[in-house]
Amino acid sequence: VPPPPKFTEKISRIMYKLAVALSLVASVAGFAPQPFGARTTTAISASAPVYGKYDEKLWDNEAKKDIYNSWDPSQPRSVFNFNPFETFEGNSPDASGYYPGEIWYKDPIRGDVSFQQMMDERKEAEDRAANPKPGSAPGCPGCRN
Repeated sequence: VPPPPKFTEKISRIMYKLAVALSLVASVAGFAPQPFGARTTTAISASAPVYGKYDEKLWDNEAKKDIYNSWDPSQPRSVFNFNPFETFEGNSPDASGYYPGEIWYKDPIRGDVSFQQMMDERKEAEDRAANPKPGSAPGCPGCRN
């Protein structure tokens, strides 16, 4: 036997009023004042970023060769000790050794390049690959890979 219509209407009105009251109480919390002194800050990093020798300078092949010549594969990788010719997931590092997607990555300042320069750089890259620095193997402390 179904309940009488007035009883159903009364239950519906009560449920509606309850829903409205709960939504009002929930929305008021957004306007409540914060307790004094409970302000929090969000820090991205504990320290300021450190950038390398060629930060904000021309990042051409000569600069990369300078960094490569001072690179020590046996020492831990840092903004001053990295292989500028090493790629990670298909990307080359910036002038500080950071890769695209890393928090401190900056687009390097690149110079103009001609086809002849690219061919010369390719020959140098082949020479580097044929004669790697002693200790520069994947997994060494100075490598990203």
